[in-house]
Amino acid sequence: MFRCGIAYPRCRWIVPLLLLFAIIFDIIAIAATSGWVEDEDAKTHYASMWEQCRGRNDIWDCKTLMEFPWAMAVAALMIIGLLILIVAFIISCVALCCTLNFTLLPLIGGMLVLVVILQVIALIVYPCEFNEMIFEGHYYYTWAYGFGWGATILCIGCAVLFCCMPRYEDELTGLKKVKYLYTSA
Repeated sequence: MFRCGIAYPRCRWIVPLLLLFAIIFDIIAIAATSGWVEDEDAKTHYASMWEQCRGRNDIWDCKTLMEFPWAMAVAALMIIGLLILIVAFIISCVALCCTLNFTLLPLIGGMLVLVVILQVIALIVYPCEFNEMIFEGHYYYTWAYGFGWGATILCIGCAVLFCCMPRYEDELTGLKKVKYLYTSA
């Protein structure tokens, strides 16, 4: 006999795991020393969230971006978003892994929406302002910047899941009978 169904009690572990991945992606994006912006082949100019470097033949002149107000705002928004994300992760572990506390799930969803708003603003301000600083060549936003967007996209998905989870309380607690998608006799 073949039975195929959704085991909701096991699914409640997945969302905190996704939040953990979002935290890791955010840490990679914030801590990267390069990888936010590069010119073609990263031969003469590259930048992170914190500094930009220009040079040739492995002789680089690096200057901080923190002297610009927009760069300080981007850093602040990304770090505040990361801190709220860490708090949301801790609360989600308590609400879903230790005990089942469904009253905390909309709160976590709201926190994740706030994280998304902060990080989207930061990830849009950075290229707009950085592009005004440069006038020559072709530049690409690369891997570390992509990790920032990856964390934001994971937060969007998790926010939706946390806002929808209270509707499936019986399934998550195991009180409702499993509905099988297919049974064969």
